[in-house]
Amino acid sequence: MSNKFNAAPRNSKLETQNSKFIIILGDGMADEPIVRLSNKTPLQAARTPYMDLLAQKGRSGMLDTIPPGMHPGSEIANLSVLGYDVPNVYEGRGVLEAASMGVDILPNEMAMRCNLVTISGDLLKNHSAGHISTLEATELMTFLQQQLGDDVFSFYPGVSYRNLLKMKGGNKNIDCTPPHDIPEKPFRPHLISPQDDSAKSTTDELNQLILASQEILKDHPVNQKRIAEGKDPANSIWPWSPGYRPDMKPLSEMFPIRNGAVISAVDLIRGIGVYAGLEVILVEGATGLYDTNYEGKARAALDALREKDFVYLHIEAPDEAGHEGDVELKIKTIEDLDSRIVKPIFEETEKWDTPVTIAVLPDHPTPCAIRTHTRDPIPFLIYRKGMEPDNVQVYDEFAARKGIFGLLQRDEFMRSLFSSHLVTRNP
Repeated sequence: MSNKFNAAPRNSKLETQNSKFIIILGDGMADEPIVRLSNKTPLQAARTPYMDLLAQKGRSGMLDTIPPGMHPGSEIANLSVLGYDVPNVYEGRGVLEAASMGVDILPNEMAMRCNLVTISGDLLKNHSAGHISTLEATELMTFLQQQLGDDVFSFYPGVSYRNLLKMKGGNKNIDCTPPHDIPEKPFRPHLISPQDDSAKSTTDELNQLILASQEILKDHPVNQKRIAEGKDPANSIWPWSPGYRPDMKPLSEMFPIRNGAVISAVDLIRGIGVYAGLEVILVEGATGLYDTNYEGKARAALDALREKDFVYLHIEAPDEAGHEGDVELKIKTIEDLDSRIVKPIFEETEKWDTPVTIAVLPDHPTPCAIRTHTRDPIPFLIYRKGMEPDNVQVYDEFAARKGIFGLLQRDEFMRSLFSSHLVTRNP
């Protein structure tokens, strides 16, 4: 049941001329209790003094980011966090990533995320081809375009394993399994299937393309070199999340902000930012992994916040650690987010005359035990200097349940974010 405490009404025109807002999103940061962590989650086990401080000084709650019947993907969850009516605007993650890559989607075209994956025997061993480098992936995607690209299919390199496939005349009424949902499972039962007869030819062509890619990629020099080095080869494509060009309003038409920016290492989030009317800010050394340039992203966020009303700062690393099932790495990524992102942003903005509202949250859980996303609600906090805090003292999946916001549904989070600056102590 939602607690709509101080949530701004739809189409609210709250005064934000002298206000700033930043969302710090730790992708997949939420998890489940783990026995060897004394039944704590990685977020509870991690040392996070600054997120805990913001929870003490601010207000907490839980957020349901996945609409009923929809898959708990990052594209769904991040669109929900940003306040979009996902069932009405969602067209797959491929089209969102295409926007970030500058690839136009024409009315007769379908776009899909095109992972480079590792197939071992009959198993889909690895959804990321061992986190293949962007340089290696670009060479392979260029090769695929040369060998398999034609008037129907076009391949576009992206970042690491996250690439793009366009299909002219494709029918999106197909069922595709995200590769990160089936690690170490047989791939053939999860090949693409039609939802109805109209999509049968699309399904057949895409599955033929997958199998053809396996034949031509297995002996490519990039993969032979990776095998020699003991790395997983990128020996198959895995297209999924199909869609057409979406119809999305910019955030400035939905919420009381004039402008904004998005900072992320991954094309999906950048593409959402493009359609949301946000400036995409690229940070050198931003990898989407544990070795990302945290300091550079924090500096970029602060610089953007000086000029703009709103910043969406996305950190991919906890999600990737969850997909790897690496508990210790996930704890490290959460601690790095706290000390290298939240700390400098909090300490710097506290000095500003212009008030800044800071929100911290994941988009969905990525439990290490199952190595994929779940649809459980996620914890969030909202802090603004001078606001009356609730009784929550730490930031985690269980403490936030006692927060004053209760359980919010999708766009209620953004409306609460923009109303939070009205809740201050009486002078």
